[in-house]
Amino acid sequence: MKLNILKLYKKKFVFKNKILLFKFYVFLLMIFNIIYIRKLKKITKIKVCLCTIGKNENKYIKEFIEHYKNYGIDKIILYDNNDHDGERFEFQLKNYIKSNFVEIIDYRGKDRSQMNSIIDCYQRNYLKYNWLLFYDIDEFIYLKERNIKDFLVKKIFNSCDRIYLNWVNHLDNDQLRYKNESLFKRFPKFKYFWDEKHVFVKSMLRGNKRNIRIYNNHVINFEDYSCNAFGEKKLFNNTISTDNPDNKSYYIDHFFFKSTEEYIYKRNRGDVFYGNESRINLKNIDIYFKFNKITKEKINFFENKTLLNLSKYKILS
Repeated sequence: MKLNILKLYKKKFVFKNKILLFKFYVFLLMIFNIIYIRKLKKITKIKVCLCTIGKNENKYIKEFIEHYKNYGIDKIILYDNNDHDGERFEFQLKNYIKSNFVEIIDYRGKDRSQMNSIIDCYQRNYLKYNWLLFYDIDEFIYLKERNIKDFLVKKIFNSCDRIYLNWVNHLDNDQLRYKNESLFKRFPKFKYFWDEKHVFVKSMLRGNKRNIRIYNNHVINFEDYSCNAFGEKKLFNNTISTDNPDNKSYYIDHFFFKSTEEYIYKRNRGDVFYGNESRINLKNIDIYFKFNKITKEKINFFENKTLLNLSKYKILS
């Protein structure tokens, strides 16, 4: 009889414990939901806009747009700096334009188009968006958080009006010609630019700030403090970061070179920052070979396409 009572007592004890555990689980679930809903509300309140400018970028524009769409950007404003009779972004981006995810601004034939487009985009949109990003079509952010809003709502940025990310510069992967494949697949290798301690940066700028002075497309208003990706405030006097704490969690994949053919095309296209037309020159090729392997195939390709004498590199190949 005593044994039966003991068994019954144990059953009741186990049953009560299960009820308590279930109640505790429900309580934890409620707390988690409250935190999640609050965070979700905070994130959904944030609106993020990306401003960019492009010329002869139809080969790469879809990959660029999809990359930032996947990061939760609300709007991309694309300044079309093509020649008046040149290619048109509309042919590649019909669906994005139709869904109002991409807006194209006609900037054909404008002087100093890059800086002017940044100023214009900020002035048009600083009251509409909480954050504005300024990246070129060969620049792809990488964040540990897979949604940029999860990154921007962090408490460490509460007092930050500008956030900068460092470049990592992707190499040519010994490719001579263009291929219709993803840039990440074609050019997986990268180096720092210029070295591990002095790396070019690009900025995100908080909206709702009046009288912003934009001096440079790398660091907006760089006479003031900016924050790195860890919320640490740094004072800039140039377009580079003097410290580079981490290139594993937060950085910009910069596809500066691509293949030899694409690099020549890029250089011959002119400079959107200075607004001048140019042709590839020896200085451009010196930069190219500072980072990429010197081979006879590349030297011959450069010489055939540019008519420049690269005898100094033939000794090194």
